[in-house]
Amino acid sequence: MSFCRLLGHRRELGAGWAGGSGGVFAMRILILGSGVVGTASAYYLAKAGHEVTVLDRQPAAGMETSFANAGQVSPGYSAPWAGPGVPVKAIKWLLMHHRPLVLRPSLDPKLYLWLASLLANCTEAAYRRNKARMVALAEYSRDALDALRSETGIAYDERMLGTLQLFRTQKQLDHVHSDTEVLDAHNVRYELLDPSGCIRAEPALARVRDKFVGGLRLPGDETGDAHIFTRNLADICARQGVTFRYNVTVERLRHEAGRITGVALAGGEIVTADIYVAAMGSYTPALLAPLDIRLPVYPVKGYSITLPITDPDAAPRSTVMDETYKVAITRLGNRIRVGGTAELAGFDLTLREPRRATLAFSVGDLFPAGGDIAKATFWTGLRPMTPDGTPIIGPTKLDNLFTNTGHGTLGWTMACGSGRVLADLIGGRSPDIDTADLSVARYAEAA
Repeated sequence: MSFCRLLGHRRELGAGWAGGSGGVFAMRILILGSGVVGTASAYYLAKAGHEVTVLDRQPAAGMETSFANAGQVSPGYSAPWAGPGVPVKAIKWLLMHHRPLVLRPSLDPKLYLWLASLLANCTEAAYRRNKARMVALAEYSRDALDALRSETGIAYDERMLGTLQLFRTQKQLDHVHSDTEVLDAHNVRYELLDPSGCIRAEPALARVRDKFVGGLRLPGDETGDAHIFTRNLADICARQGVTFRYNVTVERLRHEAGRITGVALAGGEIVTADIYVAAMGSYTPALLAPLDIRLPVYPVKGYSITLPITDPDAAPRSTVMDETYKVAITRLGNRIRVGGTAELAGFDLTLREPRRATLAFSVGDLFPAGGDIAKATFWTGLRPMTPDGTPIIGPTKLDNLFTNTGHGTLGWTMACGSGRVLADLIGGRSPDIDTADLSVARYAEAA
């Protein structure tokens, strides 16, 4: 059944017109996953007039990867991991005492296939292509978040004070031009700063002036607590009529004749809809694999600590990204969130003390009097990463199945734009940005 025939099928059932959809019939839509991406998708689909239900195994929205991430909404820093020189850098990172990258030995072939695909994207041409489409989606998403905030009044410890990438060495500063060229191409505002300029942006850095040589500031970037945002947005969605069903486990998707016919839950219940959206982060590939849909998404483990601020004047104003250790230090209300580390360890959620030590070192080195590290809470989550850095958004080979996953470290940055794009695609409208290479089909074409 084609998508157009699906719409016709809904007409035969007597579906009403979608209130905000510009003439598209309302459909019953089932979203699997209530992280920031799934919940944002629910918001835009409900706003378009569809009947939306969200399923999640957790007791509330935003309890997994969205729970304690770095807190950045950073379109300007949207970039793929894969790029020229990354393989050599990766070896260096693996050998550092405070390692930003950790690779745990594994017999899982999926890891090595994913790494091979990542390496294939480590060319200049691939980097520019991937970064360009990531920045375009992320910029669009930041604008969508701004509009959502105006529409709803949602609060989430948000700040609109820009973000600062801090360079400890001259070599790091000298290599920034490949990134600024892409920013220029997309008219993204930025500032290249000397140490004094960095201190003007983040006054607390005056206490450690000798530890850095400059920085790249993105004045249009924002910060905020993704977990608070997701929970509050879920409440807004519920008031719009979205049904959230928590503490339910999705076991498999039933399919027949090229379309999904229902979702089988633990306990035997079958839930049906007209359209199905897979937004389960790192767990999406296993759900779709029995349908012969291969998503090159691998769980990249990240860590964070959250500590109370002890001296507001000695804490960051917004986000400072420590380029050497790949750590982001963000102010969220009366807390400091420190996020970082990329650990390739499958679905292992063990909290490892050396990773905490790296985060504590970075924040203690740059903001020694800002927060109480002894009172920090420790967290880990799985980022759903694609080898080209770009999320997988859009239709699949099954007529009524869509994906919204693979955002990696940028789920919070790209959530609203991804949800809005998905709602447009499902509603049969042309999105405001180019989406030709966002769906899973791009991997089939590359093969």
